[in-house]
Parts: sequence; C-alpha cells; structure tokens
Amino acid sequence: MSLRPPRSISGQSSTGLSPLEYELASARADALGRQGRKTEAALARLASWSPETNCGTDRQTLLDDASDAVWALFIQREMCGFHNDRDVIRLYQIPGEVLARLGAAHK
Repeated sequence: MSLRPPRSISGQSSTGLSPLEYELASARADALGRQGRKTEAALARLASWSPETNCGTDRQTLLDDASDAVWALFIQREMCGFHNDRDVIRLYQIPGEVLARLGAAHK
C-alpha cells in the first residue's frame, strides 16, 4: 500500500500551481489591477483638462503622467504574460500623443 501526502502540503494545489506560484500570480494580478486603475485616473485627468479649468496644472505634466502610467501598465502586463497591447489601447482609449511618449525620459 502506498501513501501520498494530502494536497494541502504536497506542494500542488487543485490549480496545478505550488502555493508559492499561486501567491506570486495573485500578487502580479493585484498589481496589474492597481496599475490599470492608476492608468484610468491619469487618462481621465488628461481628458478633462481644458485651458479654462486647468487648476494650476499644465497639460504637459498631465501628458507625462498619463504616458508614465500607460508605460507601467504595459510593463506589468508583460510580467503577467500578456504581450498584445492593442486591446488595452482600445479599451482605455489611449490617445496617440500618449503612446508616442511611452518610455521617454522627462526633463
């Protein structure tokens, strides 16, 4: 008769991932969600900017913030294994002027 350890301590869960792999995947997914919300907020601030109601913030700063947030979102997606960004660009309606600045260093 052979004995096998319970699944809870055998290192494999019902998902086929070890507990460590499961925690890492969970942390990556959580970080992706947080970055998505940051991106949405930065793009909304940029879209709502107008010269009359700028509240002391110039458009260049908002454009830089939005491009940094989108860049971080793309990097986080790569870490999660998502390599196609076309759907994200369409979903978040990312303007071309933001995409043109991705990865650029700011003054």
